[in-house]
Amino acid sequence: MAKIRILVVDDIAETRDNVKRLLYFEPDMEVAGEAENGEAAVRMAEKLLPDIVLMDINMPVLDGISATEQIAMSVPGAGIIIMSVQGEQEYLKKAMIAGAREYMIKPFSSDELAQTVRRVYDFEKKRKIQLISNEKGVRSRKEPKIITMFSTKGGVGKTTLGTNLAVSLARETGGKVALVDLDLQFGDVAVMLNVVPKRTITELIQEINNLDADILETFLVSHPSGIRILPAPTRPEYAELITASHVEKILSLLKVNYDYIVVDTPAFFQETNLTALDMCDQILLLISLELPAIKNVKLSMEVLESLHHKGKIKLILNRSSNDMGIKYPDVERSLGFLVAAHIPSDGRVVVNSVNKGVPFVLSDSNTKVAQAVRDLAKLVIDDSGHQEELRQKKKGLIGRLFG
Repeated sequence: MAKIRILVVDDIAETRDNVKRLLYFEPDMEVAGEAENGEAAVRMAEKLLPDIVLMDINMPVLDGISATEQIAMSVPGAGIIIMSVQGEQEYLKKAMIAGAREYMIKPFSSDELAQTVRRVYDFEKKRKIQLISNEKGVRSRKEPKIITMFSTKGGVGKTTLGTNLAVSLARETGGKVALVDLDLQFGDVAVMLNVVPKRTITELIQEINNLDADILETFLVSHPSGIRILPAPTRPEYAELITASHVEKILSLLKVNYDYIVVDTPAFFQETNLTALDMCDQILLLISLELPAIKNVKLSMEVLESLHHKGKIKLILNRSSNDMGIKYPDVERSLGFLVAAHIPSDGRVVVNSVNKGVPFVLSDSNTKVAQAVRDLAKLVIDDSGHQEELRQKKKGLIGRLFG
């Protein structure tokens, strides 16, 4: 099996040696070269054509951000991973804009490094296959998917999960992902992603009669991760200006250009929400191990079943923990519905991510909570496989209910 060829770039020789030692016992990896500054890195990358470039930021002659930008243009097949002691959001933002795929904060362990290298390498392989398909003109675009984040209990982490899921979908598929904030009174998507929108859905609906897919693009906000955002209104009173017909037209037009549309919603049923639920392919219904949340989910599922949406539901257990006093199998028995995905509780990582405005799938990509969101993204992507697995598990659940 061909090994992953890696170029190590750092102006400190000891650091390069330490990185090589961390990779030494990985059987599927080899260090193809090393460079002591950004300029040398660009030359070596063009000569060696590595699969992965491990790039420091602060270097003489040419810094890591500038070198990343040049390598991303001249050696597009190389996945670039930034290594830095700088954990500030501004550095991460610059790195992603320049073309980096991951951002690792020093020091890191050999397991963290190896996992990140393999993840970026796998992503680049998928991207190359997609590019080849595009060039040959045989790409058959899959039907776009709309995924609605929903819960009738506030504070369960719906927006946090929705923003991180959108970023993960973009990175897992290499496709185009839009994130729509339909929490029209108090939407937090823009804050969560640290963007300051000049225009929101409020301004968009003023053009609703002339709106097409191209005009819609001009209202979307770009994020360094590659996703595009349609923010909620800046004032709560503007929410009443947006109607169900507006939402229907916006989501229909987004399907023209985007592979995945993630929709964040408020914690109640109303017209704009019901339109999103009608139009979506999957409903990620969030639950936490608290009695009020479980009660609300049970009521929500009854309403969704009456609207013939039960087949779309994926029940997502957020902040999953064994220390809550309530066990998730008991919740499954109570609801008569299986939990599709577990997102572990990690307050330190999640709260820090929210306060910095950086999705934790980018800033803390090797944590268990980030891995769980990537697994959820794969579940969303391969919905057919999930449905078969769910059918098999339901047989067992029915047996336990009547046993």
